Amino acid sequence: MVAIKIGMLHYVLDHVYGAFMHRTKLSPPFFSRGWGGSKLDLLENMIKQIFPTAEAQNWPPKVIQPMWKTVWETKNACLKEGLFRTPCDEELINALPPESHIARVAFLAPKFVPPHKMACVVHLAGTGDHSFERRLRLGGPLLKENIATMVLESPFYGQRRPFLQSGSKLLCVSDLLLLGRATIEEARSLLHWLDSEAGYGKMGVCGLSMGGVHAAMVGSLHPTPIATFPFLSPHSAVVAFCEGVLKHATAWDALRQDLSAATTLHEVQEHMRHVLSLTDITRFPIPKNPNAVILVAATDDGYIPKHSVLEVQRAWPGSEVRWVTGGHVSSFILHNGEFRRAIMDGLNRLEWKEAPLSSL
Repeated sequence: MVAIKIGMLHYVLDHVYGAFMHRTKLSPPFFSRGWGGSKLDLLENMIKQIFPTAEAQNWPPKVIQPMWKTVWETKNACLKEGLFRTPCDEELINALPPESHIARVAFLAPKFVPPHKMACVVHLAGTGDHSFERRLRLGGPLLKENIATMVLESPFYGQRRPFLQSGSKLLCVSDLLLLGRATIEEARSLLHWLDSEAGYGKMGVCGLSMGGVHAAMVGSLHPTPIATFPFLSPHSAVVAFCEGVLKHATAWDALRQDLSAATTLHEVQEHMRHVLSLTDITRFPIPKNPNAVILVAATDDGYIPKHSVLEVQRAWPGSEVRWVTGGHVSSFILHNGEFRRAIMDGLNRLEWKEAPLSSL
């Protein structure tokens, strides 16, 4: 009985937090400028090309050459920040806001350990995560396990946020798909850089909430086996915007006015479900090593229902789901230790690459 009451408290906390953040007039709703017009058509066509399994998983990442500067270093670790031009093709670059054309990344790594004896995990941003700090705090304690952390600043976030956008409230539905597609391209290129240029022995990708959806997509599409960690993540953005707390933060009236064929709220929401079905992880290819996929989900999540998490596990046989007690918001704060344990365990399920001849 006590456990049920505590679980309900976590669930209610998510809804209270969501009401404060999204139902008050502190900031505008998501998608206040509508669907995005021709950009949405472009992205729908691009994303549909991902779904055929063989072609998608053999889609090679583009080569990048980040320019690095050292932020700080101690006797055991070094933090660098890097810049690189987004590796998206020209059509995508033209659709992105100019502020998002240059990607920013933070790279926290142990010193004096050969790269082929280290792992590195690329951490992707959840909704509202505009800085490097929270993800660096998550990854920092893993340095002693010889696990480096690379943190990507999302398009539309942080210094890459468009001038007219308020906080995390994307202006158009097309921006959500653009953010996801560009994040996938950039993360895959960073993993390729870690593999071929930096020489890391193992790699992974993780993210919380929206970042976990993107991490799952990257893990699905990367051409070599990596560990994949979706934390507190749904199987699709449909869940967040049509079922969870964020449905109260969506500009349904603006979307209805921008959709000439729709006259009712139900029709607008059905169109949103159709568009966001493109983000359904279960439609993506099974990762090369599904045994190295570990999902961590919360028992009383007001944003992500349990059925959504289990759909990913069903679609990717061999993947593992771990449950933490709490809601979406409280688990962000209280369960970093469980997230780190999952990262260590998933990386342990990968084989080490052979050491380069020059290091033998």
